[in-house]
Amino acid sequence: MKSLHLQPELTKAFEELGFSVLTDIQKHTIPLILQGKDVIGQSQTGSGKTAAFGFPILEKAAHGKGLQALILVPTRELCDQDAREMKKFSKHKRMNIIEIYGGLSITPQITGLVHADIVVATPGRMLDHIRRGTVNLNHVKTLVLDEADKMFEMGFIDDVKQIISQTPPERQTLLFSATISTQVQDLARHYMKNPERIQVQSYIGEEQLDQYFYSVNARDKFSLLVHILKNQATGIVIIFCATRNRVDVLSRNLYQQGIQSQRLHGGLSQNRRKQAIEMFHNRKTNILVASDVAARGLDIKNVGYIINYDIPKSSREYIHRIGRTARAGKEGKVISILSEQDHDNFRNVLDDHSLVIEQLALPEFQRVPFFTQDRSHHFGARRDAYPHNRQSYGRSGGRFR
Repeated sequence: MKSLHLQPELTKAFEELGFSVLTDIQKHTIPLILQGKDVIGQSQTGSGKTAAFGFPILEKAAHGKGLQALILVPTRELCDQDAREMKKFSKHKRMNIIEIYGGLSITPQITGLVHADIVVATPGRMLDHIRRGTVNLNHVKTLVLDEADKMFEMGFIDDVKQIISQTPPERQTLLFSATISTQVQDLARHYMKNPERIQVQSYIGEEQLDQYFYSVNARDKFSLLVHILKNQATGIVIIFCATRNRVDVLSRNLYQQGIQSQRLHGGLSQNRRKQAIEMFHNRKTNILVASDVAARGLDIKNVGYIINYDIPKSSREYIHRIGRTARAGKEGKVISILSEQDHDNFRNVLDDHSLVIEQLALPEFQRVPFFTQDRSHHFGARRDAYPHNRQSYGRSGGRFR
């Protein structure tokens, strides 16, 4: 800790917030960032990367000197989270930190930008301010691209490039990403100066992470989920769905079974999304039903169960999902519920041979109704092509590598 040579105000916050032991990404990147180097940090959600770039930014920034640091993020939730963390880090140092994202009135943002020292923003809304002439990026000393791979996946590449073009060429650029795609590499080559690349191992404690899957008829998928939630899952649970509509329908059906949950997806109003996250953080509910995009980058503590109600399309997205559990020595469990429409996606997940996912025999469970959005008919009423005892991947209770 002392070797970082942070200002006393930041050192005090650092210690109060429990950073006495640095994570790998913090240990390797903070000294480089303090030296002024461009850095590419590859690490998963929950690795402590916000502190890795946050404290060096605060070390270099001074109140009242204009907008000195811009942190770009892909989603509103991550924007709110990063801004909240930066405010915690600077609690003993005067600093104006504001978040800029769509879904909220732009007028208070325009007012806040006048005196902002540090801004956390989504690309679309930041570009809107640039075009309106309501933000001045001429004094930006540090530009951070957080969750860069997701920004590309969401189609923000052109927006990001336009924003970068408005910042001084002598700036320091920091890029953090769970995966380093070809697009991310191209961006680094064009906009970064001899970056130091730091890749750390996943923050998931693999010895504490158990990964399983069930193969079940489509008509019984929801019934199995209810059984798991009522009889197996304990503590904090995140259920991942493929679409916004599936999140809504699933959450409503869980309520009909006496299971309280919060929804999180991009179709909800910003206030509703923020309320859901706060309720989940404050443990007023322990089940979150979410889409990938809305939950990407969120650092939610002490998640014990990840349930894939819909299987992600790639091993990369699967790894992003499971990275929210089994952190810092705590145990975690991942359960994927497969019906016939999930098999292709699951084969894609298993293309990553480092993943070991064990098939479990189906437990006895009670069938419960599952209604589609209009509640007019039962979902999955047609006969399923895969009976319960069919071994979809060749061996009962096998482990797949």
